[in-house]
Amino acid sequence: MEFYIRPIKSGDAEGLNKLRRMPGVFENISGLPSERIQQNEDFVVNMDANQHQFVAISKLESNEELIIGTAGLFVNGNHRRRHCGTIGIMIHKDYQSKGVGTALIAALIDIADNWLMLVRLELTVFEDNKNAIYLYEKFGFEKEGLKRFAAIRKGKYENECVMARINFTLYSSLKS
Repeated sequence: MEFYIRPIKSGDAEGLNKLRRMPGVFENISGLPSERIQQNEDFVVNMDANQHQFVAISKLESNEELIIGTAGLFVNGNHRRRHCGTIGIMIHKDYQSKGVGTALIAALIDIADNWLMLVRLELTVFEDNKNAIYLYEKFGFEKEGLKRFAAIRKGKYENECVMARINFTLYSSLKS
Protein backbone atom coordinates (compact mmCIF):
# COMPACT_ATOMS: atom_id res chain seq x y z
CA MET A 1 0.00 0.00 0.00
CA GLU A 2 1.38 3.37 -0.99
CA PHE A 3 0.63 6.63 0.77
CA TYR A 4 2.38 9.88 1.53
CA ILE A 5 2.33 12.42 4.35
CA ARG A 6 1.77 16.14 3.84
CA PRO A 7 0.63 19.14 5.88
CA ILE A 8 -3.12 19.61 6.05
CA LYS A 9 -4.53 22.27 3.74
CA SER A 10 -7.73 24.11 3.09
CA GLY A 11 -9.97 21.81 1.09
CA ASP A 12 -9.18 18.78 3.26
CA ALA A 13 -12.22 19.40 5.47
CA GLU A 14 -14.55 16.97 3.72
CA GLY A 15 -12.05 14.10 3.88
CA LEU A 16 -11.19 14.98 7.46
CA ASN A 17 -14.88 15.05 8.36
CA LYS A 18 -15.48 11.61 6.82
CA LEU A 19 -12.54 10.23 8.77
CA ARG A 20 -13.62 11.80 12.07
CA ARG A 21 -17.18 10.43 11.75
CA MET A 22 -16.19 6.95 10.54
CA PRO A 23 -17.31 4.00 12.69
CA GLY A 24 -14.12 2.37 13.91
CA VAL A 25 -12.50 5.80 14.28
CA PHE A 26 -14.83 8.21 16.09
CA GLU A 27 -15.25 5.88 19.06
CA ASN A 28 -11.59 6.46 19.94
CA ILE A 29 -11.42 10.24 19.49
CA SER A 30 -13.22 13.10 21.17
CA GLY A 31 -15.40 13.91 18.16
CA LEU A 32 -19.03 13.09 17.54
CA PRO A 33 -20.62 11.27 14.60
CA SER A 34 -22.76 14.40 14.02
CA GLU A 35 -19.76 16.66 13.46
CA ARG A 36 -20.23 19.04 10.54
CA ILE A 37 -17.82 19.69 7.66
CA GLN A 38 -17.76 23.40 8.51
CA GLN A 39 -16.29 22.62 11.94
CA ASN A 40 -13.42 20.83 10.24
CA GLU A 41 -12.91 23.61 7.68
CA ASP A 42 -12.87 26.19 10.49
CA PHE A 43 -10.27 24.12 12.33
CA VAL A 44 -7.98 23.94 9.28
CA VAL A 45 -8.33 27.59 8.30
CA ASN A 46 -7.94 28.92 11.86
CA MET A 47 -4.87 26.91 12.86
CA ASP A 48 -2.22 29.12 14.45
CA ALA A 49 1.58 28.87 14.57
CA ASN A 50 1.39 26.47 17.54
CA GLN A 51 -0.63 23.87 15.62
CA HIS A 52 0.95 21.41 13.21
CA GLN A 53 -1.33 18.96 11.40
CA PHE A 54 -0.41 16.30 8.86
CA VAL A 55 -2.55 14.02 6.72
CA ALA A 56 -1.74 10.64 5.20
CA ILE A 57 -2.95 10.43 1.61
CA SER A 58 -3.57 7.34 -0.52
CA LYS A 59 -4.38 7.55 -4.22
CA LEU A 60 -7.35 5.49 -5.34
CA GLU A 61 -7.51 3.74 -8.72
CA SER A 62 -9.57 6.69 -9.96
CA ASN A 63 -6.55 8.90 -9.07
CA GLU A 64 -8.69 10.53 -6.38
CA GLU A 65 -6.88 11.31 -3.13
CA LEU A 66 -8.22 9.73 0.05
CA ILE A 67 -7.30 10.97 3.51
CA ILE A 68 -6.45 7.77 5.37
CA GLY A 69 -5.10 9.36 8.53
CA THR A 70 -4.27 12.57 10.29
CA ALA A 71 -2.11 13.54 13.22
CA GLY A 72 -1.59 16.82 14.98
CA LEU A 73 0.88 18.42 17.33
CA PHE A 74 -0.24 21.33 19.47
CA VAL A 75 2.53 23.31 21.17
CA ASN A 76 1.50 24.63 24.55
CA GLY A 77 1.02 28.40 24.38
CA ASN A 78 1.82 29.00 28.04
CA HIS A 79 5.37 30.38 28.27
CA ARG A 80 6.21 28.09 31.17
CA ARG A 81 5.03 25.03 29.23
CA ARG A 82 6.45 26.04 25.84
CA HIS A 83 8.66 22.92 25.94
CA CYS A 84 5.52 20.68 25.84
CA GLY A 85 3.29 19.55 23.02
CA THR A 86 0.14 17.46 22.85
CA ILE A 87 -0.47 15.03 20.01
CA GLY A 88 -3.53 13.37 18.56
CA ILE A 89 -3.94 10.89 15.73
CA MET A 90 -6.64 8.99 13.89
CA ILE A 91 -6.39 6.40 11.13
CA HIS A 92 -9.05 5.22 8.64
CA LYS A 93 -10.48 1.92 9.89
CA ASP A 94 -9.36 0.06 6.73
CA TYR A 95 -5.78 1.32 7.04
CA GLN A 96 -5.10 0.68 10.74
CA SER A 97 -2.06 -1.50 11.57
CA LYS A 98 -0.56 -0.90 8.10
CA GLY A 99 2.15 1.64 8.90
CA VAL A 100 0.11 4.81 8.51
CA GLY A 101 0.15 5.61 12.23
CA THR A 102 3.87 4.92 12.41
CA ALA A 103 4.55 7.34 9.53
CA LEU A 104 2.34 10.05 11.03
CA ILE A 105 3.84 9.77 14.54
CA ALA A 106 7.33 9.84 12.99
CA ALA A 107 6.41 13.08 11.20
CA LEU A 108 5.19 14.62 14.46
CA ILE A 109 8.28 13.55 16.38
CA ASP A 110 10.54 14.92 13.65
CA ILE A 111 8.99 18.37 13.86
CA ALA A 112 8.86 18.22 17.68
CA ASP A 113 12.50 17.16 18.11
CA ASN A 114 14.28 18.77 15.18
CA TRP A 115 12.36 21.96 14.49
CA LEU A 116 10.49 22.95 17.64
CA MET A 117 12.91 21.45 20.19
CA LEU A 118 10.11 20.18 22.40
CA VAL A 119 11.22 18.17 25.41
CA ARG A 120 7.84 16.68 26.33
CA LEU A 121 5.11 15.22 24.10
CA GLU A 122 1.91 14.11 25.81
CA LEU A 123 -1.35 12.45 24.85
CA THR A 124 -4.38 10.66 26.21
CA VAL A 125 -5.72 7.38 24.88
CA PHE A 126 -8.61 5.14 25.91
CA GLU A 127 -7.13 2.51 28.22
CA ASP A 128 -8.53 -0.35 26.09
CA ASN A 129 -7.06 0.94 22.79
CA LYS A 130 -4.21 -1.57 22.82
CA ASN A 131 -3.10 -0.96 19.21
CA ALA A 132 -2.71 2.78 19.80
CA ILE A 133 -0.88 2.21 23.09
CA TYR A 134 1.49 -0.18 21.34
CA LEU A 135 2.17 2.44 18.65
CA TYR A 136 2.91 5.14 21.21
CA GLU A 137 5.16 2.86 23.26
CA LYS A 138 7.09 2.03 20.08
CA PHE A 139 8.05 5.72 19.95
CA GLY A 140 9.07 5.93 23.60
CA PHE A 141 5.81 7.12 25.16
CA GLU A 142 5.24 5.85 28.68
CA LYS A 143 2.10 5.62 30.76
CA GLU A 144 2.07 8.28 33.46
CA GLY A 145 -1.40 7.93 34.88
CA LEU A 146 -5.06 7.15 34.45
CA LYS A 147 -7.89 9.65 34.07
CA ARG A 148 -10.95 7.88 35.42
CA PHE A 149 -14.34 8.58 33.83
CA ALA A 150 -12.54 10.94 31.40
CA ALA A 151 -14.81 10.63 28.36
CA ILE A 152 -18.11 9.26 27.18
CA ARG A 153 -18.05 6.48 24.61
CA LYS A 154 -21.06 4.45 23.48
CA GLY A 155 -23.14 5.58 26.45
CA LYS A 156 -20.53 4.77 29.11
CA TYR A 157 -17.88 6.73 30.97
CA GLU A 158 -14.44 5.48 29.98
CA ASN A 159 -10.95 5.83 31.39
CA GLU A 160 -8.05 7.37 29.50
CA CYS A 161 -4.34 6.70 29.97
CA VAL A 162 -2.08 9.71 30.14
CA MET A 163 1.13 9.03 28.23
CA ALA A 164 4.21 11.12 27.58
CA ARG A 165 7.53 10.95 25.77
CA ILE A 166 10.46 12.88 27.19
CA ASN A 167 13.34 13.75 24.87
CA PHE A 168 16.09 13.33 27.44
CA THR A 169 18.82 13.91 24.85
CA LEU A 170 17.46 17.34 24.03
CA TYR A 171 16.77 18.09 27.71
CA SER A 172 20.38 17.19 28.64
CA SER A 173 21.84 19.38 25.89
CA LEU A 174 19.76 22.36 27.04
CA LYS A 175 20.99 21.97 30.64
CA SER A 176 24.67 22.05 29.60
